Amino acid sequence: MEANFIHVNNLYKSFDQQAVLQNVNFHVKKGEIIGLIGPNGAGKTTFIRILNGVIKSDKGTIQINGLDPLKDGDDIRKMSGIVTESAGLYHQMSGEENLHFFSELYGVKNKNRVIELLLLFDLIDHKDKKVGKYSTGMKKRLALAKALLHKPEILFLDEPTNGLDPDGIKLVLSYLKKYNEETGTTMIICSHVLHQLENVCQSFAFIDHGTIVEQGALASLEEKYIDVLKVEIETTLKPSTPEYLGYKYSSVGNKLIFDLPSKQVISILLNEILKTNEVFSVTTLNTDLESIYFKVRGAHNGK
Repeated sequence: MEANFIHVNNLYKSFDQQAVLQNVNFHVKKGEIIGLIGPNGAGKTTFIRILNGVIKSDKGTIQINGLDPLKDGDDIRKMSGIVTESAGLYHQMSGEENLHFFSELYGVKNKNRVIELLLLFDLIDHKDKKVGKYSTGMKKRLALAKALLHKPEILFLDEPTNGLDPDGIKLVLSYLKKYNEETGTTMIICSHVLHQLENVCQSFAFIDHGTIVEQGALASLEEKYIDVLKVEIETTLKPSTPEYLGYKYSSVGNKLIFDLPSKQVISILLNEILKTNEVFSVTTLNTDLESIYFKVRGAHNGK
């Protein structure tokens, strides 16, 4: 079995006797994009700061590629890239000047790296513009470029899409996915905006009240938490009984919403409907990340 790139066991952290993280267990495979999701105040940012060695935990063990943040914080930071809401850019300097400045700071030897990243993030036409005149989306992209200058093995992203419009969100997330596919960089993305992460992350960790209550790929979480599958079928079928083929349904206009025991039943149902009627669309309603997130929270909060 492949060893975890990041392994956290029984982690605790308090500030002024206020528990922020409690019994956190967490693991990430090398090259994985994982979404760390939870409500505001759940402990996401504190957890990232501990992983990066910026603050110390009270108790527990952490291994990042075999390194301990308590002892090897400098080495971990050298192999890490971080994108926070503040971005840490110099507004009086141009985009290119910012990247050259941080290249020297990070000891980047490749003189072409700045241009590579300006091209990757579609900033080459704005390289001479002062960052203070950049749009929010451009600043986010430049912050990503800055974080990737030294080709980090792991990228920590804390709310990387905050303040962006829908186009900006789509651009930033597509850049991240593309970069991961091309380089195999491990990424942890913290967010409370669930739908943004669904098509980017390979797995998810749900943090609630300072602890990670569940972790896994969307398919395995669906199998664990969704016992009744809701499937909306747009069709000309007009059933005359409360059930169709033994499955309960409700109707909204020309759409029927079925309660099914599994995905395997969908094809059986559709084949039967298509014998005498048309089908225009089929949509599962409760297998998206947001639906599963609330199922997980309900299960762990006794609801």
